[in-house]
Amino acid sequence: MPGAAQMLTVRVPLAVRKQRGGRKLMIAPASTTNRGASAADTTLVKALARAFRWRRMMETGRYGTINELAAAEMINSSYVSRLLRLTLLAPGIVEAILDGRQPEPMTLPALMEPFPVEWEEQREELAGS
Repeated sequence: MPGAAQMLTVRVPLAVRKQRGGRKLMIAPASTTNRGASAADTTLVKALARAFRWRRMMETGRYGTINELAAAEMINSSYVSRLLRLTLLAPGIVEAILDGRQPEPMTLPALMEPFPVEWEEQREELAGS
């Protein structure tokens, strides 16, 4: 159906373990593929996980505004807004990031810059990041 709203659910299976000193460690599950342990950009994966978690918190009504969410997370609301934009990435781009297949110049700072909302335009523009 052209023009019909569609819903996309992205699940990023991560375990959060608290270490000594209050430091948190995110652990990805063992993969079924034979890629290197450092294949995925952990900074990007963590940012995606946070963005989708925050979006879910907003959608379920836990927080009504970005300012409320930012205050609860004790971070700047501008950063929350910019990170939430990552939830607008095309599913193929999200999958590539999680699999460590994104183009080398596709880093978190690069994705914090404005990018097209339309998935086809994202693929064209971000393919060469």
